[in-house]
Amino acid sequence: FRDIARGGLRIVTPQNSDQYALESTRQFDEAYGLSYAQQLKNKDIPEGGSKAVILVNSPAISESSRFFSSRKCVKSFTNTILDLIVSDSVKQLVDLYGKDELIYLGPDEQIIPFDIDWICNRAAQRGYPIPAAFMSSKKGAGINHKEYGVTSEGVVVYADVALRKVLNIDPTKQPFTIKITGGPDGDVAGNLLKIVFRDYGNNCKVVAIADGSGVAEDPSGLDSNELLRLFHEALPIIHFDKSKLSSDGLLFDASTDEGSLRRNTMPFRIKSDLFIPAGGRPNTINVDNWKQFLDPETGLPTSPLIVEGANIFITNEARDLLFKHANVKIVKDSSANKCGVITSSCEVAASMLLSRDEFLQIKDSLIADVITKLKYLAKLEAELLFREFNNYPGALPHFSDRISFAIAKVTDAITDKLQDVTINDQLFKDLYPLIIDNLPKALASFASDRVPNRFPIQYQKNAIASTLASYLVYKEGI
Repeated sequence: FRDIARGGLRIVTPQNSDQYALESTRQFDEAYGLSYAQQLKNKDIPEGGSKAVILVNSPAISESSRFFSSRKCVKSFTNTILDLIVSDSVKQLVDLYGKDELIYLGPDEQIIPFDIDWICNRAAQRGYPIPAAFMSSKKGAGINHKEYGVTSEGVVVYADVALRKVLNIDPTKQPFTIKITGGPDGDVAGNLLKIVFRDYGNNCKVVAIADGSGVAEDPSGLDSNELLRLFHEALPIIHFDKSKLSSDGLLFDASTDEGSLRRNTMPFRIKSDLFIPAGGRPNTINVDNWKQFLDPETGLPTSPLIVEGANIFITNEARDLLFKHANVKIVKDSSANKCGVITSSCEVAASMLLSRDEFLQIKDSLIADVITKLKYLAKLEAELLFREFNNYPGALPHFSDRISFAIAKVTDAITDKLQDVTINDQLFKDLYPLIIDNLPKALASFASDRVPNRFPIQYQKNAIASTLASYLVYKEGI
């Protein structure tokens, strides 16, 4: 969506030929939708939104060869992208666009550390400028999202503000219930469990969790220590110790017909104060099934508040219908889970400014500053979101979009204004401190003097524009 853009790379491996045929018809739309959502959530950073999907014809490949084939597909995809953006390659193409494009990737579903290392090494071999910045979440000189729970830190900030504003619950002092899609071994869901128990202790009662392996339900609350054990051991919910369930608790394996049904219907059936989809397929709640989210006897929603930790888990139409007919307050994904992309952007900046050894030298303080920055930006938007919602008519997701659109519009206007401005112009000099202000403190302290030589000029202009735009909108509103 922009000349300088970043987003996740995911692999889709259908289980059978019918599923492969279905995925073949919808992958472009899914990638476009995810990219658009990425553009909305990239409001606080210099990079625009992008997304990439590799669809592997896994049913046509022997099971023993599927892992190898997925790695080979990642390599082929990487070389194709580099063909289109590396200057030596572009010179051999008919380039009607005529502008430099900087693309940064992040790991998404089924991308493994081997892929990340190979992609960065290949970028270096192909002459991509600052290859360490080409892929985020690198082991060592990178910020692994799952290890540090960066996306979940932001999700919890939005959930905290939403609980206070919508349900008048202070989660630090009052009990509340929550249901979650995504397993304890997952990035967003697993870290979510760690953070809510860290911040709210026994006030947080998790009444149900569903993931690919199955579903655990307990109206008394699933045992927090057992959930944290699964998180630390990277185990899915089916490994929950049944002896830790109350007399009303249930555990179902998704490999059985009953278990699959219970798992798939959990988000609709189980009642809770808060629902956080932190995993699961896009468009799970849609225009055809949204009514199942309402109690058939009372017509009330099974959860009055939803904070979307997963991307496009609920379709736009379903969001509108849930608000219109059941007054469900939904914090949209482009707001709620934006902190992962902010982290990746910080890593891109650090990769441009630091050597590997320097990154490792300041890594602990850098990550602490990044998390502080994430929670600050999440709180700014969450407060604005509910302020606008309370002052004007409309559903929460509309205000989330309007905030993103407003920041994007101001960012584009500033970028256009800076298009012909040189680094020696007084206007650029006056605005330059915004670039430094947008860096994590540890990074700015260590390497801010390198910005003029290490950041591409257009990246500097984008950083000025996005920083100033977000400051203006968060302060003044929309």
